[in-house]
Amino acid sequence: MSNHKPPQEHPLANILINVIIPVLILSYLSKDPALQEKLGKMVKPWHIGPLKAMILALALPLGYGAWHYLKTRKGNFFSALGLISVALSGGLTLYLWNANGTVKPHAGLLFGIKEALIPLVLGIAILTSHRTPTPLIRVFLYNDSIFDIPKIENRVAENSSHAEYERILLGATQLFAASFFLSSLMNLGLAQWFFRGFDAAAFDALENFNTIIARVTGWGFAVIGVPTLIFLFFTLRRLLKGLGKLTGLTDDELMLPR
Repeated sequence: MSNHKPPQEHPLANILINVIIPVLILSYLSKDPALQEKLGKMVKPWHIGPLKAMILALALPLGYGAWHYLKTRKGNFFSALGLISVALSGGLTLYLWNANGTVKPHAGLLFGIKEALIPLVLGIAILTSHRTPTPLIRVFLYNDSIFDIPKIENRVAENSSHAEYERILLGATQLFAASFFLSSLMNLGLAQWFFRGFDAAAFDALENFNTIIARVTGWGFAVIGVPTLIFLFFTLRRLLKGLGKLTGLTDDELMLPR
């Protein structure tokens, strides 16, 4: 009997389809064609308005989540995260938008809080899930699409070192959660930086609001994404070092071949 496991979706691919692409859709497709014409600006084919952009952005995580459930009979965490993120972003845009092209006061602060909220909640969820049957560290990082977990846990059982194993995973969980807390603070700060001097009562405020959101999204990948990836790499190296010392396995033996 073959023990071959079906290929699993990579967490980074999950995040790309369920979170990053929908956010980009909201950032670049939400401009209202009628308002663009009113402002005397060129209407691009991808300017479909905030409501249609939100529907399109919601379709990706919703469709992927349905496909994943039909395939595995399990819910997809990243699809749920994507739906929440899109609903917050799109819903906030619709709430802030006034028909005359202005936006409601404190739009920049509200957007910054929204940007900070998702990573903050994720960081808290990662920490609090450590003592549950399904720790989120095993969804994002320490999972059986990256690590040879059966081999590792067999070696842990042989060495009777379960307590040390749990300590290593807790340390990785805390570091990983810290990266999301850092991202939350940087998201808020980046949004406030780009929204400085923003006039919510200007006749083209919605146009400026959408432009700033696109800038925050674009710069966020560099200003926030790079430090977060460095933090993630450090967490991975720390985890590999601890597991290697505990089990006597090399990095190549700890991780599955790619």
